[in-house]
Amino acid sequence: MRDTRESRLLLVLLIAIAFALITVDIRGGQESPVDGARQAAAAVFGPVENGVAAAVDPIGNAIGAVRDSGERHTRIAALEKENAELKAELGSDDRNRNRLRELDAMLKTAGAGQYGIKGAQVIAIGAAQGFSWTVTVDVGARDGIKRDMTVLNGAGLVGRVTTVGPSTSTVLLANDPDFTVGTRMEKSDELGFATGQGDGPLLVQLLNGKAKVKEGDRLVTFGSSGDKPFVPGVPVGEIVRVDPAGGGLTRNVYVRPYVGFTKLDIVGVVVQAPRSNPRDMVLPQKPKPAPTVTVTVTPPPPDGQQAADGQKPNENQQGQDQGDATP
Repeated sequence: MRDTRESRLLLVLLIAIAFALITVDIRGGQESPVDGARQAAAAVFGPVENGVAAAVDPIGNAIGAVRDSGERHTRIAALEKENAELKAELGSDDRNRNRLRELDAMLKTAGAGQYGIKGAQVIAIGAAQGFSWTVTVDVGARDGIKRDMTVLNGAGLVGRVTTVGPSTSTVLLANDPDFTVGTRMEKSDELGFATGQGDGPLLVQLLNGKAKVKEGDRLVTFGSSGDKPFVPGVPVGEIVRVDPAGGGLTRNVYVRPYVGFTKLDIVGVVVQAPRSNPRDMVLPQKPKPAPTVTVTVTPPPPDGQQAADGQKPNENQQGQDQGDATP
């Protein structure tokens, strides 16, 4: 409709009528003269409103569900965080228990060999010196640590100190290819030199090319002059392979080290050597072999003998019966 003077007058008139009807409806209350018209409008438009409400309700429910899911997500996130914290606490407890076991084993080893040690923790792997197999420990010159001191743990020989800082030290591990230590065989006292081979077993060259050795034989450190860099009697490992004697001046054997170099944590630096050589006293006791159970099986007699043996009691029984019947 075009914007003319007549259309503007009509709009004003309609607005005036609407206000008048609203005023009459409010003043009339339940007896309002427009109540019938309102009911008729409700009857016509009610179903439409219900349909629209039915269509809108799922959307409202979805919005509510999203809002509730957000709240649930927040609660789940809080529970997951709490669960992670509990797991971390349990993990730390397990680690502390493992460290206590390592410390206890190390103290027992040090006590058996009468080594004066300074406890330390491995805080880094690798070193500034560029060695392949080194670790950094959290003790240094302030703790009395010096270069070329023996490092051990509860299992045995870990390595030797190569560099000392004010509060940290670098330890060259026994499995490094640049590492060499003098060894002595248990009981036989055969001497040799063990060299690291990284992930593989230690290579030990025995000075006696005709030495009688076998798998399972154990070695300890021979010791150095002035107890540096190695004190005597520290367990090294046990033989896992023996090269055949080739008539040379030396003989090669391969030794599995007692220490797991990839999982070091608590170690001890030997700051005081033992007064006397502990020899084999630090080696763990070998497990006793399980007793052999002997089972004796008695074979049954042949069938014919069984029949004959079964006949005799019957005959004896019959004789007894006859004797009892004789007056």
